[in-house]
Amino acid sequence: MFFVRIQYKYKGLKEFMSILKLETPQKSQQAVDALYQVLENRLASNPAGMCPVDTCLAFVRLCHSQSCGKCVPCRVGLGQLAQLMEDVLEGTAKAETLPLIEKTAESIYLTADCAIGYEAARIVLKSVKEFRDDFIAHIKEGRCLGNMRGPIPCVSFCPAKVDIPGYVALVAEGRYTDAVQLIRKDNPFPTACAFVCEHPCENNCRRNMVDDAINIRALKRYAVDHAEPKAAPEAHPATGKQIAVIGGGPSGMTAAYYLQLMGHQVTVYERLNQLGGMIRYGIPSYRLPRERLDDDLNHILSTGVQVKYGVNVGTDVTMDELRKQYDAVYLSIGAHTDKKLRIENENAEGVMSAVEMLRRIGENNPPEFKGKKVVVVGGGNVAMDVARSSVRLGAEKVYIAYRRRKKDMTALPDEVEGAIAEGCEVLEMYAPDSVKVDENNRCVAMNLRPQMAGAIDRSGRPSPVDAPAPVLELECDLVVVAIGQNIQYQVFADAGIPCSKWGTIEAGDDTVIQEVDGVFSGGDCVTGPATVIRSIAAGKVAAVNIDAYLGYQHELDFGVTVPEPELIDRTPCGRCNTKEREACERKQDFEMIEFGLSDAEAKQEALRCLRCDKYGPGSLKGGRGQW
Repeated sequence: MFFVRIQYKYKGLKEFMSILKLETPQKSQQAVDALYQVLENRLASNPAGMCPVDTCLAFVRLCHSQSCGKCVPCRVGLGQLAQLMEDVLEGTAKAETLPLIEKTAESIYLTADCAIGYEAARIVLKSVKEFRDDFIAHIKEGRCLGNMRGPIPCVSFCPAKVDIPGYVALVAEGRYTDAVQLIRKDNPFPTACAFVCEHPCENNCRRNMVDDAINIRALKRYAVDHAEPKAAPEAHPATGKQIAVIGGGPSGMTAAYYLQLMGHQVTVYERLNQLGGMIRYGIPSYRLPRERLDDDLNHILSTGVQVKYGVNVGTDVTMDELRKQYDAVYLSIGAHTDKKLRIENENAEGVMSAVEMLRRIGENNPPEFKGKKVVVVGGGNVAMDVARSSVRLGAEKVYIAYRRRKKDMTALPDEVEGAIAEGCEVLEMYAPDSVKVDENNRCVAMNLRPQMAGAIDRSGRPSPVDAPAPVLELECDLVVVAIGQNIQYQVFADAGIPCSKWGTIEAGDDTVIQEVDGVFSGGDCVTGPATVIRSIAAGKVAAVNIDAYLGYQHELDFGVTVPEPELIDRTPCGRCNTKEREACERKQDFEMIEFGLSDAEAKQEALRCLRCDKYGPGSLKGGRGQW
């Protein structure tokens, strides 16, 4: 180690030599750090459809700039690799260039001293493998296969492809009713999504390049809170076609809404006594008040959709009978059964599933939790809903046991922090081992097996492995299992509907079941448990394809005109976030916990939108008013 020696001599003081000197940030380093932050923001805003070859080359150049220059594979090899990829982009590469890129990258991967070199090479090898057609197109035809299919990032990453810049602009103008109407063009659940959508649209918001993503969900909430009731658009003339929708959840009701507006008569078969599916029976009312969900459902029903409640397909009516009676059938049953832990005493008294617990709460028949110690097993949003609901039901203590790290939880960070604020204790790196029972087969404790972080798995998270530590016996009265849900598929498999080994219905991305004519399927029963907006997207796709199957190509007009962008400077400005009731107050009841934006906050937030539908790539393709 080298030390900096500095000689000091002051009047009246003894001369001495200092040994160390404090390091203070230099302006140059601060500038570099700021540059890295800008780079990170730009990567976060990278739109879909960008050329993978160009993106990979930019990454290699970045890694090359970070090289210390000590080892030849990194100092020289990355430079050569970048030049070869540059040749591909410039159209000067030859047929042998691609194998040479692979050989060079493999050599760097095997011989580089540190991660700067071998990780860069690994990414190149993976890119060539995954995007080989793009490399070949550049070499043979001098063009890119990437077609900027997603020039508007927020719209591209919304599964339902809602016109987000459009309704944000309408909010900025104070046209809240029109904003909600524009949302309904692609999503008939604007109110439900305003409360519970996981807002993937915000992840790649281009405003990240300036400061922070637009608070899109909060603006939607502001719009639905201030909009006036408005009737659905006038439906197309009746076609005489009859369509059955099995399942009254978000996917089924979305398909029903659009098909009814297209002029077809839709009948929904719902097993329970109320519509909404897992939105009603799986999401607590402190996140989504039931009366607000009913606003969306009543609007859908106002179009003339018919509903038959309490009907079990397979017992009350068969698939063969439905296929004979209707011109098309859409299967959209939700994931209403639980996954098992497969541990000892899992069926003991005091062990229940998250599905059962939340359904009983949704039916206003909550289980008795007062004064009980509860262990919730799982780390997703459902686990957080169960834990926070347990607190509201009067549980004395609530633990959340998760086999991975807290940062690896699939639940939204806000949900995790909310649970902790309300008194729940997160036990990370603990896997369920067994349930301890008394002589009456009643749960008295949960045995948890300590875990440690292992190799990175396909999800990009460390796999949990058993740690060399004793099993933790956690005293408790109740255990709630929240590790996922399954669908009740057997009745459909028996009717000849193809099902996968995972217990899901086999349908394509177009919701078509190839093996069964006139039957379509989408939502949780095809993908497994997913988000509300993904189920809505499946229903929208199904409606369009069922309409085409019946021989039509109806287009729906919701009669909303989007305003032109305001010509103002979009200077850096902080994001306005919603606020919540204090934890000590909100955990006492199931009332709504989140406050909406104020008038001033909503106006400021809406004007932060960069209007990518009019400027940037959106002005060339896929936007509004293209060149």
